Amino acid sequence: MYFKEFDIRWGDIDANSHLGNAAYVEYMSHTRMSFFSDQGLDLKLMRDLGLGPIALYEHIYYFKEIDLDQAIKVSLEIVGTTEDCRFIKMEHNFYDQQGTNLAFSEILFSWIDLKTRKLGRLSSDLRSRIQAFPKADRFRILEKSEIKKPGIKPINLH
Repeated sequence: MYFKEFDIRWGDIDANSHLGNAAYVEYMSHTRMSFFSDQGLDLKLMRDLGLGPIALYEHIYYFKEIDLDQAIKVSLEIVGTTEDCRFIKMEHNFYDQQGTNLAFSEILFSWIDLKTRKLGRLSSDLRSRIQAFPKADRFRILEKSEIKKPGIKPINLH
């Protein structure tokens, strides 16, 4: 399990005097990018490959409030990938210094082609790098049916 430590900043607090929703997303994103960089897949390499990281969905479950100046740890575990590694399912947990689980999130992650702005194709080198990432004990290969949530489709206004 990968961990990134943070101290909650003034700008992260919302009108309810606790960590705001957008800050959870920022801390998870920072944790993911640190993980990728530590695995040798930094932003420069992604740009050289013409790919960018994208979240297809993030579901956050809040258990306890997080307050100003609180020290927290955000975890990252890879719990699944598709065979071709184009899609990665990750889980994040937020913990206080005593190890209390404050929040949980699941995310489906992929890659965008920076030129076409569509889902990117991965080189064999990038696939090999992703396959070498540390994985959760419960890691599994994701089926295509798990990638698209049934019944969730865009509904345009016009």
